[in-house]
Amino acid sequence: MTTAVRSFGLSLPDYPWEAMAPYAARAAEYPGGAVNLSIGTPVDPTPAVIQEALRAAANAPGYPTVHGTPALREAIAAWFARRRGVDGLDPRDVMPTVGSKELVAWLPFLLGLKPGDVVVRPTVAYPTYDIGATFAGATAVAADDLDELDAATRAKVRLVWVNSPGNPTGSVRSAASLAKIVDQARELGALVASDECYAELGWGEWDLQRGGEAVPSILDPRVSDGSNEGLLSIYSLSKQSNLAGYRAAFVAGDSAIMANLVNSRKHAGMIVPYPIQEAMRVALGDDAHVQAQKDLYRGRRERIVPALESFGLTIHDSHAGLYLWSTAGEATWETIARLAERGIVAGPGVFYGEAGNGYVRVALTGSDERIDAAVARLTAPA
Repeated sequence: MTTAVRSFGLSLPDYPWEAMAPYAARAAEYPGGAVNLSIGTPVDPTPAVIQEALRAAANAPGYPTVHGTPALREAIAAWFARRRGVDGLDPRDVMPTVGSKELVAWLPFLLGLKPGDVVVRPTVAYPTYDIGATFAGATAVAADDLDELDAATRAKVRLVWVNSPGNPTGSVRSAASLAKIVDQARELGALVASDECYAELGWGEWDLQRGGEAVPSILDPRVSDGSNEGLLSIYSLSKQSNLAGYRAAFVAGDSAIMANLVNSRKHAGMIVPYPIQEAMRVALGDDAHVQAQKDLYRGRRERIVPALESFGLTIHDSHAGLYLWSTAGEATWETIARLAERGIVAGPGVFYGEAGNGYVRVALTGSDERIDAAVARLTAPA
């Protein structure tokens, strides 16, 4: 007698990037090979000062702490004060995470959300917000303002995701806009989690180094009204410091929620390795490498924007971050195919929700040589 084996595993959607395979293959046939500007993975070297910190901490025979070393947490608090306008953050209310994506995916579960609860995420958004809701059995709802929701849905909202600067759109919320979201969420008794991973990469009016305003944090007192209650800020060093391979990020905010997250992650063994914690500590104390990297991205951005426009694309938002949110006024896949014919791979806007149809996301994360190759291909006669 045989017994049927039960089916195991979550019913998650297929990983969307598999759909890009034929377009990537077509782009690879172009003389000189593909210029892949579809995914925002850093290509420049990890700064030497950070590599040295990692090497110096390599002798780490003991278990690291989930909460993070006191020195790292103090460095994070000092970074918030120096770079984000958030003074007086208690180092106890800070914790390193294994990159930011794992926290985005697991936060609803760690917060104890359950079926019937609602997670609100931006209308055009990184897919992991929806995946996190699925892990907890909650329902993800797309909205950029809680007033867009009907009364029955509003009553079920437990978590509100803010993503500013946004991925993929590069949109930035002002302090006043963030404060409105915070007020709305507090009225509902919901938590606001703000994914701020591109905050150091503002352009135009948000380019601090060119006379603009710094991108505001959810913990900024203009936003929080001086209280971190019900607020979490999430940040990653992947983009500003080329540390994607280190999986180096952190979360900070509401004292009670942070204590619960630290405890939950202790039970689950979700720990950032000690050498990575030391590399993070050094990276957060060194502003020079952040500025140097931003200058590289600024130069690449200034070269490729006019080339994309000459190809017939219009850039929308894209006020911060590493992406150019672009449209040619046609279906997403038509633009993806036309770019592939020029040997360029871009990110399909449809991967980021229904509102992304008609758009493509072009990343600035190509080497200078690859960006220049893309410029030449985009501006070449048809």
